[in-house]
Amino acid sequence: MYVDSHCHLAFPELAGDIDGVLARMSAAGVDMALSVCTRLDEFDRIHALALCDERILASVGVHPDTPQGDEPTVQRLVELAGRLRVIAIGETGLDYYRLPEPLDWQRARFRRHIRAAREAGKPLVIHTRAASADTLRIMREERADEAGGVMHCFTESLDVARAAIDMGFFISFSGIVTFKNARELQAVAQALPLERLLIETDAPYLAPVPFRGRTNEPSFVPHVAAKLAELHQTSVEVVALATSENFMRCFKVLRH
Repeated sequence: MYVDSHCHLAFPELAGDIDGVLARMSAAGVDMALSVCTRLDEFDRIHALALCDERILASVGVHPDTPQGDEPTVQRLVELAGRLRVIAIGETGLDYYRLPEPLDWQRARFRRHIRAAREAGKPLVIHTRAASADTLRIMREERADEAGGVMHCFTESLDVARAAIDMGFFISFSGIVTFKNARELQAVAQALPLERLLIETDAPYLAPVPFRGRTNEPSFVPHVAAKLAELHQTSVEVVALATSENFMRCFKVLRH
């Protein structure tokens, strides 16, 4: 009934109890989850889980917060993206929140991911924080619209969301949208069409109300759907169906 469009099942907070995490996920009606890669040295663990459990899909990419060093090449990303059950390239993007300039290496890394996505024919999972203008500029310059994808854990303005949608991207909301102090973000979620929205946990982080402060996991994603249903004045079933279908379209996934 639900799809968690972004979680990190290889992170130690979840990997240590993966059987329990997956059992609770199914019990909560979450049929599928995209386990997102943040470093190439975790890809094999993510991919192995996707190969052995039909509920899990994988991505490949290097997060913008990962320090400069072992940089992925376009060729390496394309090769890994071509493996079975790998449906996206990312998590990629720009994050100026923690790291000081010069960040040319981060922008170059983002460009390589977009080029790999276009070559591989796989959608992008994009992270942007304190960098929306540069993120959109690079997306346009690198023709990210040819790959499509999702702006994950969205916390930017309505204008940024609409600019991404104009490039064919979906907008994904995490547990942040349930927070009491997230009124501006809730207004953005309310203003966007349901047919362009996804839901996610970003687990193990950002657990939604009423679990705020706890380790997040895919079984909590229905609470994000419930908040979007409230904002759109519709039923949670409508949101669950719409966001699941949106996920399938975004990532070109066929239902079993």
